[in-house]
Order: sequence, then structure tokens, then C-alpha cells
Amino acid sequence: MVSIRRAEERGRTNWEWLDSRHSFSFGEYFDPANMGHRTLRVINDDRVLPGAGFGAHPHSDMEILSYVLDGALEHRDSLGNGSVIRPGEIQHMRAGSGVVHSEYNPSATDPAHFLQIWIVPGKRGLTPSYGQYRFDSAKAAAGFVLLASRDGREGSVALQQDADLWVTRLDGDAARTFDLKPRRSAWVHVARGSVVVNGRVLSEGDAASVSDETITFTNGEGAEVLLFDLA
Repeated sequence: MVSIRRAEERGRTNWEWLDSRHSFSFGEYFDPANMGHRTLRVINDDRVLPGAGFGAHPHSDMEILSYVLDGALEHRDSLGNGSVIRPGEIQHMRAGSGVVHSEYNPSATDPAHFLQIWIVPGKRGLTPSYGQYRFDSAKAAAGFVLLASRDGREGSVALQQDADLWVTRLDGDAARTFDLKPRRSAWVHVARGSVVVNGRVLSEGDAASVSDETITFTNGEGAEVLLFDLA
């Protein structure tokens, strides 16, 4: 079964320095019909102007991933961490029992474009932690690269949840298939470009939930796709 959620159906926060699209209910955008997909709670597609960003604010009991598409994102937190992530890297913050952090676009000239992802952990009150991981972008053009998983296999981010996050890139005649195990469901998010997923054309910002069938990807045009494999 495949269900499509188009980019224009998402919620939106549009401030002077931030243009954010919300795949699921978030902040001032309340959508009881779209509160997440299984343990995937948030995908915010954020564009931040140069020198702007989110001031210090608290989080708890959430696995938070940041995936930069363009530009850079500077992170600081109450654990003493401070770093900048760029395309080809993924950031993980385990909010656990509580952490305060800020996120800024450190460039004075270039906008930043990134995805903020929240996954509900399997346990509450975990010890907060932070990590930054580089993945092989070239491999994503040849297949699926594992970014996050419950067991941290293949050098991926280790999550406190039964969830796998994959990335792949497709162009031209490239094709991919992904086999879902029984009782699992996928959320497919097109981060950029366009691709045909199980016969349906998805463009940037579009998404599909898929269960009980193999997922096929064909006819990519500069496509960068995130796939969440969820219990």
C-alpha cells in the first residue's frame, strides 16, 4: 500500500529569517491527521538566511537528526559541544533527560537548507549525547547508504529505537529496490530532484508511506531520497 503526501500539503512557518515546511504537525502548525509516521515524529524542511538561526532552546526525550542539503549549520549545546555540519554529514543529538542547544547558519552570505528529523526513542530519560558523522556520498549514488540504525551497524548513528534511515541518489537510468520486512513500514522523503516511486512521480518535498510491498525507485532526475524503515 502506498499513500502520497505532496510537498504543498505540508504545514509552513514563514518568518523573516526562516522558511520551514512541516511534514507532520509541529509548533503552530497543528494537523491531527498528520502527527507522524510510526516512531517518526518530525521532518522539518528548513531554509535559514545567512547569519540567522534558532537561539538556545530545550529538548527532551527525542532522537534528533540534522541533515544538511546546502550551506552549513552550526550547533552548540549545554553539554559543551560546538561544531559545524555540512552536506555529506549527519548530526545526532539524543535529547534524553534534557539538553539546551542552538542552531545557526554561520555564513554571512549563503543560505542554509537542512532537514530536522525527530524520532521517538524507545526509552525516556536517557543520558543526553551528541555526535557528528560523515557518510560516503559516492556510495549513495550507487545504492543505499545507512545513516542511522538501532545497532549502529555500518558506521551509522546508533538510535534508541528500531528504525533505520537510508539515503540514496538517482539519476537517469539508475534504479533501486528496497524490500520491507513483514510488519514494517517505510516513509520515503524526496529531499531534492524527482523520482518515480512504485509508479508514482515524487518531486522535491513530496513523500510516500509504503507498507506490504517492495519499494521501487526509477527515472530519477537529480534525486536525493531519504528512506525511513520503521517498526
